Amino acid sequence: MKILVVEDETKTGDYLRQGLMEAGFVVDLARDGLDGLHLGISEEYDLAILDVMLPELDGWKVLQGIRKAGKQMPVLFLTARDQIDDRVKGLELGADDYLVKPFAFAELLARVRTLLRRGKGKEPELLEIGDLSLDLRRRRVTRAGVRIDLTAKEFLLLELLMRRQGEVLPRSLIASQVWDMNFDSDTNVIEVAMRRLRAKIDDGFEPKLIRTVRGMGYVVEVGE
Repeated sequence: MKILVVEDETKTGDYLRQGLMEAGFVVDLARDGLDGLHLGISEEYDLAILDVMLPELDGWKVLQGIRKAGKQMPVLFLTARDQIDDRVKGLELGADDYLVKPFAFAELLARVRTLLRRGKGKEPELLEIGDLSLDLRRRRVTRAGVRIDLTAKEFLLLELLMRRQGEVLPRSLIASQVWDMNFDSDTNVIEVAMRRLRAKIDDGFEPKLIRTVRGMGYVVEVGE
């Protein structure tokens, strides 16, 4: 899926592009409203993320231009402005959601996926690997029919692994997607979380689904 990000803050724009690309999306990044409007009209996107306060044209005018051109992709406003009137104005102009800075990337990613599911129905509601099932809508995990209780972070971690099943995910990617932080080699939070998740998902079940790839990261797959 292809996403347009219109964000003039260099650090935020680069952070969004990297995080969304690591999550499996194709991302175009515009640094001002004019470029954002041009891309939004001339290209096909599954979703757009717009800042409100932009050079040249503000996010509201970009949204108006996109809608006037007949483009109906979902639009998420991302802005530091938290006034009720601002949120109402954006929604009345045709925005689909509104997220206020500072934000956790995990929340933004969840909202993006929700909008994509609502817009085109391409996102599955159920992820399955072998006898392991993750129900995104009901936030429920079962293995071999047995209910498994996970914390919010464990659920996000398992969801990420299952969406990228068979792919070795480095610790840096996991840190940015689940904990919304840069990976620090002195921090063992990922190892601890993976150990707890593996105990819940794999202990007492066969085959083992979560595997550590030494020096590379972690992967979920059905072994041979």
